[in-house]
Amino acid sequence: MITPAFDLTQDPDSLIISIRVPYTRTSEFDLYIDGTEFKFYAKPYFLRLNLPGRIVEDGREKAKFDIDQGLFTIHVPKQTPGENFEGLKMLTSLLVPKGSRSAGPLVEDMSRDGEEFDEEFDWQVEQELYRESSEEELRALQKYGFGNQRCGVFARLQEELSDVIDLKNPEGTSVAERRQHRLEAETAAFSADHYLADLFEDDEIKGILKFKPWWAKLRPSTENEAKYDVSFSSEEKEQLRKFTNRSYLLDKTSRHQAWCSLLDILLAYVYDVRLTEGEHSVESPWTIRKLSGTLCWLETYGSLQEVLVSFGRRVLCYPLHRHFALVSAAIQDATKILQAGKACVLKCLLDVHKVFRENDPAYILNDLYITDYCIWIQRCARLEKAQLKNVSLMLQAHCPDADTIKGLQGFLWFLSLSFPPPKHPHFLKTLFSIET
Repeated sequence: MITPAFDLTQDPDSLIISIRVPYTRTSEFDLYIDGTEFKFYAKPYFLRLNLPGRIVEDGREKAKFDIDQGLFTIHVPKQTPGENFEGLKMLTSLLVPKGSRSAGPLVEDMSRDGEEFDEEFDWQVEQELYRESSEEELRALQKYGFGNQRCGVFARLQEELSDVIDLKNPEGTSVAERRQHRLEAETAAFSADHYLADLFEDDEIKGILKFKPWWAKLRPSTENEAKYDVSFSSEEKEQLRKFTNRSYLLDKTSRHQAWCSLLDILLAYVYDVRLTEGEHSVESPWTIRKLSGTLCWLETYGSLQEVLVSFGRRVLCYPLHRHFALVSAAIQDATKILQAGKACVLKCLLDVHKVFRENDPAYILNDLYITDYCIWIQRCARLEKAQLKNVSLMLQAHCPDADTIKGLQGFLWFLSLSFPPPKHPHFLKTLFSIET
């Protein structure tokens, strides 16, 4: 577990403990208060303090969380009001477990005469004082997250995030290396037998394609025919109120990449909605992040073509149902959502946020991407006029028809694994060309 950064101050009646825990689920944390011991747990963070004075848990304790800074501030009553706790700046000594003020033996016999005992969690686990990375160290790290504005997150959370992302060393892997590793992983994951089975035994696929998701049922607003009537549930409105109002300073390149990654996430989302017929399953967090190169490999896309190629390849490599018709349906669904405007896009993002929020440890992807997208999309004033219209028109131009899908897909896939395919319809050439 990770020892978080922390600081202690006091007033005459209380001890004030500030704990920095970015990328954690704020709804799930535990406190333990007993005499001179204080323990805090919020996965993956654990803090145990051996205090110089006694504190009590009597109902007066209180805690608040600053979501922007990832900072818990906890006020704990002193057992003796007015007592001055000395040594609160000696952070390292506060981490020493109770009764462990002296050095232990250099060598300890662990044999126990051959007896074996069930392992239990060690609440006296050794802790190390958190050290903030310097600006020079942070500049040397690779960027990722919304607008490529984050770095250093995985340096301390790699073990926790190994079940979320497939990239092994995000801090030291360049954009080009990430893409190369992703392509190699997709090539290794492709199963010809699975692909052909879905191609010829497609009864389930046909059922999935008949499903009408909620965005397909949208009607133009009575107030403005150019807009669609999108409503938000009380739960969605409550989540919107919880978001903080932020500003994003993105240059032209970063904005373009943000749009590409948004489309990538939407494509993965609509695939899952169609697959589960609108009722997300326990596999939904895995499906959404696995089909999105942005979420799974921290990919940075530079064009619509790159997004579609990546999504098409991943659909044919990873999920239970691997059929090109599902790629086409997802593109059509994404086109409909973009045409419906930013309210429709926001509703989709809120749904993704909920799926990840309720899953451990996929919720971290909300902090890296989805929360920022939910806020940013609301602040795009020109969104409905230009960007969405252009993207949706480009998607329509790239979307293949059923006859094209049925004809060349299998052959061209195998060709694309090793070299660019010969001349053929535009979309298939786009989807199956190896990215460089």
